[in-house]
Amino acid sequence: MSHPTYHNLIGGQWLPAASGKTILNLNPADHADVVGAFPSSHGEDVALAVDAAKKAFAKWRLIPAPKRAEILVRSGLLLKERKEKYAREMTREMGKVLTETRGDVQEAIDEAFYVAGEGRRLFGQTTPSELQNKFAMSVRMPLGVVGLITPWNFPMAIPSWKLFPALVSGNTCVVKPATDTPLSTYNLVQSLVDAGLPPGVVNIVAGSGSAVGTALVEHPDVRAISFTGSSAVGSLVAQRAAVAFKPVSLEMGGKNAQIVMDDANLELALDGALWGAFGTTGQRCTATSRILLQKGIAQKFTVEFVARAKELKVGNGLDESVEVGPQVNPSQIETSTRYVEIALAEGAKLLTGGHVLTEGSYAHGTYFEPTVLGGVTPGMRIAREEVFGPVVSLIEFASFEEAIEIANSIDYGLSTALYTKDVNRAFTAIRDLESGITYINAPTIGAEVHLPFGGVKHTGNGHREGNGAIDFFTTWKAVYVDYSNKLQRAQIDNAE
Repeated sequence: MSHPTYHNLIGGQWLPAASGKTILNLNPADHADVVGAFPSSHGEDVALAVDAAKKAFAKWRLIPAPKRAEILVRSGLLLKERKEKYAREMTREMGKVLTETRGDVQEAIDEAFYVAGEGRRLFGQTTPSELQNKFAMSVRMPLGVVGLITPWNFPMAIPSWKLFPALVSGNTCVVKPATDTPLSTYNLVQSLVDAGLPPGVVNIVAGSGSAVGTALVEHPDVRAISFTGSSAVGSLVAQRAAVAFKPVSLEMGGKNAQIVMDDANLELALDGALWGAFGTTGQRCTATSRILLQKGIAQKFTVEFVARAKELKVGNGLDESVEVGPQVNPSQIETSTRYVEIALAEGAKLLTGGHVLTEGSYAHGTYFEPTVLGGVTPGMRIAREEVFGPVVSLIEFASFEEAIEIANSIDYGLSTALYTKDVNRAFTAIRDLESGITYINAPTIGAEVHLPFGGVKHTGNGHREGNGAIDFFTTWKAVYVDYSNKLQRAQIDNAE
């Protein structure tokens, strides 16, 4: 069966990789379905793309920000028109169910319209000078060529979080899409091209992280890197970039806890836990991977949660009745399998799931059962290390203070959730939970584009996406205009 072949986008032209090699993009629900062949690029391709972006920057930075923003608006409108088509193609290459891929495209639409507004809000500051007849202000300036390294789990939404703010700020971009899901990033960029984006402003170089990502990080003309992925790879990115004093935005892993107190609305907490743990087949950095249960409701919650997990329909995400799609590739299946084995060896109890699905319609895909582990204690590896699959641990606690301590006891700090009717505890949790995001009476997933997104500890390095992205993709310039027509010496001529 024939399949389409895609090329890199460099300087407005679609070019094959210099190696001539390609990587097949397979449907994780059915490996016989080849979504397309994408370039297997290397440093030579990255160098061409960076050169094209550098040339484009000379003109792009001079286009007024409101005019740059108009392209984002047109891109958002095109994404809206193409939403169903792009969602179906995303389900084919990534696996998550259609309701979620529609949401992924919608997030890119939301980001386009939100960031377009920043074209008229790239605010600086004016401030009094200490000297007479002198004007002082600060303005935002673009960085230049920026490198964007994006993940496979939100293959359109997350690239939009990076691309749109970078563009409205006046930067040009080289994007390395995830090897497993390049088509959705291509579709996003195609909407920009069709909206009138000048050639070379955005370039795509597809390929492996070791070949393309490393070359992008180390290229001397790339002024900054925005990376979303694992903490292990993020650490390497940061180390390589540091050699050239290159700023890096890192959005990495999570081991997110949902705390359920005795006074919680249990039905609401169950709904939130099921969605948080098994939405996107658990393949979210914000996925609920630990459910902390106060002892008074632990047994009742566990029985009902396990029953609901068993009822979840697993299958091809293009089937509207399916609730949990496949994992993205065999490596993720191996990780889920290994962590279940580790958990059981450490004394956890398998309450449901825990196995690869291989029979019947599952035979040609990468499917793993929705898995619930009970009897988990905070020191177990399954309670501390990221799985990135449909595997959730139940941990019991006695007091609110103990729950906060358990939630904070890990290396990550992305998202947390608390279910309670006690407003005092809610605000205490908001203050005391060590995470970049906290939800009250809502699951650990569900971030919106106009709030800061990111975490603390091994989850991130302090930068934020969402409404914090403009800060990363711009640099400050202080400006002084002296209209006194004489030399004035700051800190000297104003001294008493």
